[in-house]
Amino acid sequence: MVSTPTRPPAAKPRPGNTAKAASPRLSLPARIRNGYRRFWSALEGTGTSRNGSTYYLILGSTLALTAIGIMMVLSASSVESIAAGKSPYGDALKQGMFAAIGIFTMFVLSRINVVWLKRLAWPGLGIALVLLALVQVIGDEVNGNKNWIDIGGITFQPSEASKLALALWMATVLARKGKLLRRWQHALIPAIPVAGLVIGLVVLGNDLGTAIIIMMVTAAALFFAGVPLYLFGFAALIGAAGTAAMAVTSSNRMCRITSWWTGQSCADGIDANYQATNGIYGLASGGWFGVGLGQSRQKYSWIPEAHNDFIFAIIGEELGLVGTVVVLILFAILGAAIYRVVVAQEDMFHRVLAGTIMVWLLGQATVNMSVVTGLMPVIGVPLPFISYGGSALMMSLCAVGVVLSLAREQMPPSIRPKRMLKFGNRASRGSTGPKKTARKRT
Repeated sequence: MVSTPTRPPAAKPRPGNTAKAASPRLSLPARIRNGYRRFWSALEGTGTSRNGSTYYLILGSTLALTAIGIMMVLSASSVESIAAGKSPYGDALKQGMFAAIGIFTMFVLSRINVVWLKRLAWPGLGIALVLLALVQVIGDEVNGNKNWIDIGGITFQPSEASKLALALWMATVLARKGKLLRRWQHALIPAIPVAGLVIGLVVLGNDLGTAIIIMMVTAAALFFAGVPLYLFGFAALIGAAGTAAMAVTSSNRMCRITSWWTGQSCADGIDANYQATNGIYGLASGGWFGVGLGQSRQKYSWIPEAHNDFIFAIIGEELGLVGTVVVLILFAILGAAIYRVVVAQEDMFHRVLAGTIMVWLLGQATVNMSVVTGLMPVIGVPLPFISYGGSALMMSLCAVGVVLSLAREQMPPSIRPKRMLKFGNRASRGSTGPKKTARKRT
């Protein structure tokens, strides 16, 4: 008799190996909370803070923005240069020269130990104050602003250097005070009087835009130092009152505000919103992919000095919405990478310095693009890394070099680009290699 094969009896599932039931579908608020947590985890670089990605994200986005800036300066300035009888490559070559110097300085600063940054705080601030005072004596006035010093045929803007000097000085002073900052007297003195002196010297040069950025630098330093938040409310009221007073006392500023608000010319027939209006025309005519690199119409004197503060409009016209989005993404990458450096720092000096530079660069970019798109009145603030101007470009690259020095300390010694420069004594060199021990004589 042939037996038919039978299936073995199925094993009884153990309690621990039972098939998992399908997980219940999360509610919309739960999915939003999970997505929010994943977003901040990715932004802070959880689990990847020491693999070197932050360092190279900062470096790569900075170099990409600088390259875009040189290219767009060449495109935006060529027409007016030819009309003035100059070389169409003159401004772009000068911008490239300052970019080369700034990138070299950025790499040098990225390898200097943080101890030496603290030592440079007081001398740097002193030099910045002296230069700002000299501007009022021997400075050159351009377009109503007295902010430039001519040194051997090279024009330099001390107000740009004062941003980095003030950020470095405030980080040093606030870190030294530490827990005393919970008391308003220690939080405000000497930070606010010194910052007020810098802002006052810049305002004397009739540059309200740069003064606003320096106010942002001051507020960012106090915020990342942990100053009580109620002080920012009083500071906001005082700052708003001071800004309103400066606007009311200047017919040019009031004309800019009224032209922006009403869209009409001032009483004397001056259209202070002329640049912004033509900037919006440029953005609108660019469409999705732009009219082509070098093919802008608005740079034919419709936007005066289009390679300066309104270069973002030329980017939108020639490269379209895609080009502007690429610039926004690069700034977002730079900001997210610097934010990783901020949240990974335990030392207050490191945290305040990196956070202040982040707010400076991203805040200035936001103000510039808001002016170009008509969201704010016309304020003379350059777009970091992109607008024409050697002083602004060099100081922005130096600020990134300082952040790279802080990001470099978070990397394991095995993947650091190079050792830091050997300045000072052994304790200040930041050496991370194995220590050599002398053999005992037997």
